[in-house]
Amino acid sequence: MAALPFHGFQGRRLYINDVAMRDGLQIEPVFVPTEDKIALVNALSRTGLAKIEVTSFTSPKAIPALRDAEAVMKQIERVPGVAYVALVPNLRGAERALECRVDELNLVMSASETHNLANLRMTRAQSRHGLTEIVRAARGAATAVNISISTAFGCPMEGAVGVDDVLEIGDWFAGEGATGITLCDTTGMANPLQVEALCDGLAERWKGLELTLHFHNTRGMGLANALAGLNAGIVRYDASLGGLGGCPYAPGATGNVCTEDLVHMLQAMGCDTGVDLDALLDCAAQLPGLIGHELSGQVVKAGKSDRRHAPPADFAETRERALARDRA
Repeated sequence: MAALPFHGFQGRRLYINDVAMRDGLQIEPVFVPTEDKIALVNALSRTGLAKIEVTSFTSPKAIPALRDAEAVMKQIERVPGVAYVALVPNLRGAERALECRVDELNLVMSASETHNLANLRMTRAQSRHGLTEIVRAARGAATAVNISISTAFGCPMEGAVGVDDVLEIGDWFAGEGATGITLCDTTGMANPLQVEALCDGLAERWKGLELTLHFHNTRGMGLANALAGLNAGIVRYDASLGGLGGCPYAPGATGNVCTEDLVHMLQAMGCDTGVDLDALLDCAAQLPGLIGHELSGQVVKAGKSDRRHAPPADFAETRERALARDRA
């Protein structure tokens, strides 16, 4: 009998990055007060997450929900061992982020030309040129740089995205000195077989770089895709507290893979995430009050799988009647 594909995960060290404060909040219509953002980042910092994407240094007109980027980044309490990340769209945004002493710059471009134009108002060639300038500037500042490749598993407008297009972008930035590459399933189009096929061998191809997978749960396959990534040897995963987030090109879609649900699954399988799940659930429980609506996370509602419930009130009588039938 063939071994189960997920055999051997016990004890594997995995690294979880939470992106709710940026990827999640950026599309929310309400402005979460600066002090509440800071308090939540501080609470997340104490859960054992590897990275927290704190904010985005973009135009306040473009993303008003994150117009307090400098204030948040400068006032958070930094916990040793946690990397504090900011998304930057251009060189000016990178300069602002570097002034705030971010640990890592996150840069984004799409593998799909159509999505890149729709989302960033630039061709892929233009994005590559601009982002390369940022990589070189960060290298001089000795700051880590991650390139997130959007629509790596499919584009909602073009459909299938060529594997070679994804690899070419990754190869370029690896050669320019990026320290990490994230493959993003931006609108939740990936399936587990596709994930494993694309990711197989990437750890060797981009050796020495931090390779991360970023899944959305648009079609309910986020956790399954994470398992496929594990099978391919990927140990770093983005996720969003409460499943907060979404994409304007996938109307009605749920957000990213839920951080606490992902951690719960991995820990139940015996993986070492380094995360205090109870502390993470406490953080997730705060979110609805901050943004004014419920979220898609399941474990915060149902409890962990080791949660136990009292038997029904009439259990003793039911058992006695059942035993009496055996004695009759």
